[in-house]
Order: sequence, then structure tokens, then C-alpha cells
Amino acid sequence: MQSLLFLISFMHLNVEIKARCTNPDRIRNYLKENKADFKGTDLQRDTYFNVPTGRLKLRQGNIENSLIHYERENQSGPKSSHVSLYRVENGDVLRNVLLNALGEKVTVEKQREIYFIDNVKFHLDEVPGLGTFAEIEAIDKDGSIGKERLQEQCEFYLKAFGIKEIDLLTDSYSDMLLNK
Repeated sequence: MQSLLFLISFMHLNVEIKARCTNPDRIRNYLKENKADFKGTDLQRDTYFNVPTGRLKLRQGNIENSLIHYERENQSGPKSSHVSLYRVENGDVLRNVLLNALGEKVTVEKQREIYFIDNVKFHLDEVPGLGTFAEIEAIDKDGSIGKERLQEQCEFYLKAFGIKEIDLLTDSYSDMLLNK
């Protein structure tokens, strides 16, 4: 068995919303009532590396383990990302290689609840030093859904969860930690 195994690699389009979450129970109840598939609570460490374009992070958790490169504008509301993702096994080996080659920009640790309804992924995150957040991530893995429909899905759940415009974030957790 290889010590580092790339299980799946693909590129896809995401439209996502990130917001401060003042009422996580409201969102949990909505997801439960609408039969969301709860994948579990993941304790994640995202290590961001110094790269010339976009963002490169290694996510290590008890559920999700991936090397992720993405490009996204910092804006509130729905934002598009072009994502390249590699699922990995034994992230510690890869993390050490990337730290030696690229250097660490910042590390984000969080507790994340993960839910799905069809192609839409939901996160409820607790980030030490930053607070509680909700993310809505509409995913088009094969180009069959399209950016417009992904944006509509995000807007629908934004309203369903009662997230106010003032709570929408432009920055990633990594940016927020770097700017602290």
C-alpha cells in the first residue's frame, strides 16, 4: 500500500456563501426537517501554503482529507470558485513535503458539521478565535447544472436559513486569521 495515495482528482465549479451564524439551531432544524444527509462532524486542520495564484490548502480531518487549489474573488454573497481537488490518504506526509517546498501561509482549525441535500453541501463551522459560521456550497461536478442554477440554489438556502446580508462574509477563514 502506498504511503501517499491520490484517490480521486477532479475539477468542478462551486458557488458558495459564507456567513456569520447567529442561530445554528435554526439551520440544523431546517436541514433535519428537509431530510439532509448528515455526514458527521469533522475536526479539520486546513494548512494554506504560499502560492503565486489562488489558494492551495491541505485539509486534514476525520471525514475529509484533500489537497485543494481554488481561485475565488473575495466578495459577499454568492461567489464562484474553480476548484481542483485531490483526495489524499496520509496527509501528514504530503503536508511536510508542501511545507518544505512552499512554506506555510496560515493554518485554520475548525469543527465542521457536514450536510448534503442533492448537490448542495452545508457546513456549520466553529472556528476558535473567529466564531460560528454557516456555509452553503452548490457544486457542479460535471458541468450539467451551470453557474446560474448554482447561484439560485445558494440564494434559496440563504433565505430559508434567514441569513441576513449584514452577516455575509467576503473573506475566507484564512484571511480573517491573517488580518487578526
